[in-house]
Amino acid sequence: MAATPAELSSLATALDELTRRVTAGAEAAHAARDEEVATELFAVERSLTSANRRLSRLAVAIGRRTA
Repeated sequence: MAATPAELSSLATALDELTRRVTAGAEAAHAARDEEVATELFAVERSLTSANRRLSRLAVAIGRRTA
């Protein structure tokens, strides 16, 4: 099954929501002074953000090929 720009966009939307939830958890942990959890969640946030950028670039590249 080949990925389509629409499928990749849908995945990016899901990653956006997940990233927001992870960020909220990280900020809550930071506010509660649970630095170990906050640090790890902020690292997860960075990874999700990076993955989302890669998905977006891939969607654009596939869109150009199919246009």
